[in-house]
Amino acid sequence: MQTIQNTLYVMTPNAYAHLDNATVRIEVERETKLRVPLHHIGGLVCFGNVLVSPALMHRLADEGKSLVLLNNSGRFKARLEGPVSGNILLRQAQHKAAGDGAITLEHARAMIAGKLRNSRSVLQRGAREASDSDEAATLARGADALAASLRAAQVAPDLDSLRGVEGEAARGYFAGLNLIVKPQARAHFQLDGRTRRPPLDRFNALISFLYAMLMNDCRSAIEAVGLDPQLGFLHAVRPGRAALALDLQEEFRSILADRLALTLINRGQVGAADFDAREGGAVMLNDTGRRAVVTAWQARKQEEVTHPLLESKLPLGLLPFVQARFLARTLRGDMDGYLPFLAK
Repeated sequence: MQTIQNTLYVMTPNAYAHLDNATVRIEVERETKLRVPLHHIGGLVCFGNVLVSPALMHRLADEGKSLVLLNNSGRFKARLEGPVSGNILLRQAQHKAAGDGAITLEHARAMIAGKLRNSRSVLQRGAREASDSDEAATLARGADALAASLRAAQVAPDLDSLRGVEGEAARGYFAGLNLIVKPQARAHFQLDGRTRRPPLDRFNALISFLYAMLMNDCRSAIEAVGLDPQLGFLHAVRPGRAALALDLQEEFRSILADRLALTLINRGQVGAADFDAREGGAVMLNDTGRRAVVTAWQARKQEEVTHPLLESKLPLGLLPFVQARFLARTLRGDMDGYLPFLAK
């Protein structure tokens, strides 16, 4: 269990979270492991087989605090929250924009531009820090290819073409990540293409877990500003899919999740022993690995960065909330167009 930035993460299998007066108590096999005053908690995130009492569920809903259920690998399963208090005028503007093909394409292009620019910065940094000249040159070519994809994305005539550009760029980008892994770690961490459900190697398992936590933060940011998380621009609308949260996530995948994954691997903070192989070839983080990654994720979110538009420093963990606010302002007409966050 860990409480950071007002979110309580419960990762211990068979833990029981329940309400004890105004305190959240976490028990494992009837032994109290943690007590946290409810007013200190902004949300509760449970991994895997964790029990939550009905009384605690009701209290969280009454106080506007979210309960998020993830499976053992960090994949989103469900979210409990109180009545939606989103701004109806803002949501009307969002639905109107989503019904306009030209506006939808404009927003989707901006989101893909942010993703490609930030992905390119990861490869460029890898090229600068590479000790092998051939690998540095390969990474530099990969960065140049992403620059070409960025130009193609800006003139893509429709969403299908844009998604095609993004998909091709992603394949080259993930291939480049293998060269940023230090040689001594490559035997255990090698990306053989992007695999998701289930991840088929340790690298995929690690970034999938990080993406799940990033997705939760992006959905919270979308809801916090009053937007509808189900109605996106880049990602197709499907029942139960938080398309707009997935849209917002794109610009942050490389700079928040992928960079952290590379750091954890290259510094030896996660290793082969932190993963378990399952039937069918699936690879998942085990309990020890999840704890290490969650701890590093929360520490990463507290690092500060200068936002180029605000011209002020803020924690990385607040970036999704800032960008969600910019998106809301764009939809209201207060900004000319959505500007993604671009890392240096």
